[in-house]
Amino acid sequence: MQTLRVASRRSALAMTQTQWVVTQLESRYPGLRVDIVPVVTKGDRILDVSLSKVGGKGLFVSEIEACLLSGDADFAVHSLKDVPADLAEGLALTAIPEREDPRDALITKTGCSLDALPDGAVIGTSSLRRVAQLQAYRPDLRFVPIRGNIDTRLRKLEEEELDAIVLAAAGLHRMGWTDKITEYLPPHVCLPAVGQGILGIESRSADQRVNDILSSLHNGATAAVAQAERTLLQALNGGCQVPIAGYAERDDSGQVWLRGLVASPDGRTVLRAEVRDQAPDRAGLEVAERLRAQGADQLLEATAAVSTAE
Repeated sequence: MQTLRVASRRSALAMTQTQWVVTQLESRYPGLRVDIVPVVTKGDRILDVSLSKVGGKGLFVSEIEACLLSGDADFAVHSLKDVPADLAEGLALTAIPEREDPRDALITKTGCSLDALPDGAVIGTSSLRRVAQLQAYRPDLRFVPIRGNIDTRLRKLEEEELDAIVLAAAGLHRMGWTDKITEYLPPHVCLPAVGQGILGIESRSADQRVNDILSSLHNGATAAVAQAERTLLQALNGGCQVPIAGYAERDDSGQVWLRGLVASPDGRTVLRAEVRDQAPDRAGLEVAERLRAQGADQLLEATAAVSTAE
């Protein structure tokens, strides 16, 4: 019996995602056992402050990467949207499984759609990306920050003075809570976060034995769109502190269609660009360049400065 150790955040969603990977691997390799090593990250410990104000990249990843580098775990399962564009030295994203639904999902208290919410309705979300886009779509809406696990945020919708919350559809699907979704927000209304709905399996680059096993879960089409989105993020040097969105789709010919967005937190300025290209890296760099030509760098710098000052 061969045993591997996988590092994972402790949240119910993270554990569900990691258990899915464990089940997939153990079914593919009958002589394999995978033990889960729970890790508490900085992002999990600080729940009373918006991510944009905590600062730094890798809030949900750094402690897990340290676990891999120390040898306390052989690989890790992440939500790819939490993974910075640059990994710790010696580590790599070894496998990227097929993408779940990338869209944002609206959950309203009364079951009404986004368009049917009353004037001045209050929406709970700590995502600057979601706030900026929804504010641009409906300037009358009001937003309050909420943090915590999915079940915590669902409970806050019921208990607090909120009309709606916005969550990633993928997490609700993986938890078996699809029935709670009122409406899926289309990308033209709320472009997803880079890597949303994608799992990233990280391991030590030099550990060929482990990497050969993990490669059985790799999906090339999802990896291509993830590469385009992450190249865009890296080129813009973005993190949780600024409203950046990036969503790529791959057509039957293998061409990648990447849409990117940079916005001011109040939604008054929204920059958009898109590219179709066979090469994911090139698509990411080109969309970043087109956003820069519209003033993305200045917008991102101004937004980051405000977040840091607050």
